[in-house]
Parts: sequence; C-alpha cells; structure tokens
Amino acid sequence: MKKKQSKKKTQNKKKKIYSETTAFASLEKSSNTVNSSKRSSSGIPKYVADRMARRIFFTAGIPTILGMSVFVVSYIIVTRNIAEIPPSSTIAISALFFLLGLAGLSFGILSASWDKEPGSFFGIENIPMNIQRAKAAFKPATQNFEKNG
Repeated sequence: MKKKQSKKKTQNKKKKIYSETTAFASLEKSSNTVNSSKRSSSGIPKYVADRMARRIFFTAGIPTILGMSVFVVSYIIVTRNIAEIPPSSTIAISALFFLLGLAGLSFGILSASWDKEPGSFFGIENIPMNIQRAKAAFKPATQNFEKNG
C-alpha cells in the first residue's frame, strides 16, 4: 500500500554552500574573539595559581603521602614481628591523614593572597575575602550584574 503524498508544493530554496576552509576560518575568528574577552575578564592570575599550588602541596600533599605510607609502615611492622597492629588502627590512622589532606586542600586554596606580594606565611587573613570571592563566583550572572550595576 502506497502512502499518500501531500499536495504541498515544495519550493526550491537556494542554500549557500561553504567550503570547509571558509567555514572553519569564520569559526576560528569567532572563537578567538570570545576567548580573548574571557581571558581579560575572569580567571586566576598565574602568580596566584602558583601560590595556591605551593600551599596545596604542603597542606594537602604531605598528609596524603603520609596517609599512603601508613599502610607500608604498618605492613613492615607486622611482617617483621615488631608489634601487632590491628587492621582497623591502620585504616583509622590512614583515614585521619587523608582527612587532614582534604582540609589542607581547602586551606591551600582559600589562604592564597591575590595580591602581587605573597602575603603572610599562613595566609589566614585572606580566607574571609577568598570565601566571598567563591560565593560570588557561584551566584548566577544576573545577580552579580544587579549587585555591581
């Protein structure tokens, strides 16, 4: 059984045909203008990111390495019959180091100064200001615009 065809007349519309190079060239031009405007308006400056990375290494990296080394040290102590360590103690101590590393990750990010100068050693005075920046970053763009405008 044949399907009934509609009696609507199809109009032949002329479509523009672009070559691949032309299409991609215009796409690259538009993406470059968008990227250059984003770079100047937002983002973390390199000196701040480097400062955060150093703080994160010390406050999160070292406790995380210690958390992993607890298993190795515990294994060596038990296999050489130095002491009898229950597995639950090994897991609890390791978990404590991992939680300390997680807290250190947050501290390393929030305590970094956004000024050109490095700031104090611990950076505790920068935490409230950086929390406000983080809250502002998660607000919808319309709320930020209304507040600033």
